[in-house]
Amino acid sequence: MIKNLIFDFGKVLVDYDFEAFFHRHIPDTARCRAFTPVLYNERVQQLLDRELKPYDDLMEDLIRENREYEREIRTFNEHYTEIVTGEVPGMRELLARLKAEGYRLYGLTNWCSKVYHTMGQFDIFRLLDGQVISSEEHVIKPEPAIYEILFERFRLRPEECIFTDDRPMNVDGGRRLGMNGIVFRNAAQYEKELRQLLQA
Repeated sequence: MIKNLIFDFGKVLVDYDFEAFFHRHIPDTARCRAFTPVLYNERVQQLLDRELKPYDDLMEDLIRENREYEREIRTFNEHYTEIVTGEVPGMRELLARLKAEGYRLYGLTNWCSKVYHTMGQFDIFRLLDGQVISSEEHVIKPEPAIYEILFERFRLRPEECIFTDDRPMNVDGGRRLGMNGIVFRNAAQYEKELRQLLQA
């Protein structure tokens, strides 16, 4: 019996747009195009999500590696909360209904320690009964350890959980440990697939 619904944060509960952020703060199109992959790439994002050293130290490392973009990196840091553009349409209302139906709601996210600025901005996060954040645990999805932390911390049985994430590899990571999963596209698609799983 499903008792617990687990949610990724980015592109599931809230949306973000790195490229729009960079275009807004770096009006020179050529420079913006050159800078974007310096910060928005898998290696850097994983370093920030895992946060093996403090976030500010990681940013200083990045500046040392890319001195020509120091101003842009510091701008990113100063205006970080602007990256998140808002709640994903329909999800707060859906989570409120699911909570009223008796399901426990949890978050499982790859996010740096700046996540708390975002959580303070949006009401949807107040509906969660708890969360596991990669930068606090120093492990990231889809590594098994982060799912195991979730199960242990909240005394969850994987077979009683459904996990949703916009990245198939992260959903597969949960499935390998016994959770059912849904690859998220939008609120309507998620609810349709969720209801099908709940009735199975």
